[in-house]
Amino acid sequence: MCDYSLQHVASRPAEVGDKLVSTSFSNSTTRGFAAAGEPDMAVCLLPGTEIAFEHNVRCDGVFGLFPRNLREKVARFRQVDLDKPHTHHDALEFPGGRCVLVTQLLQGQQATVLQLPAFPHVARVEVDEGRAVETHRHGGFVA
Repeated sequence: MCDYSLQHVASRPAEVGDKLVSTSFSNSTTRGFAAAGEPDMAVCLLPGTEIAFEHNVRCDGVFGLFPRNLREKVARFRQVDLDKPHTHHDALEFPGGRCVLVTQLLQGQQATVLQLPAFPHVARVEVDEGRAVETHRHGGFVA
């Protein structure tokens, strides 16, 4: 997903293999992921998406000073504080359990989308003109 503050930025959903760059968008005060080579195109991640960074992740330090090196290269995208509508929700969770808001990432870090979240296969039976018809859902879309 793209954070609320990126509503006015062109965006597209992430795909496996996408090359991403952490960036600050011109129409927003927040940071997020852009497609490599397309700095004005936000790439939106679904909760559960796994990404790998080229180098150890770096983020803002205390009061925005002294950047921190997290010594982590792999993360899972998630959303936090969903009960607070006007705060940043997009975050990365690292294997050690640490969570960092995407907007705290330093700009220019490169990452690759490794895996999108798996959605459970849901079978549903509907009635169509008096007969049962089975439909299948994959990620919220009827197939």
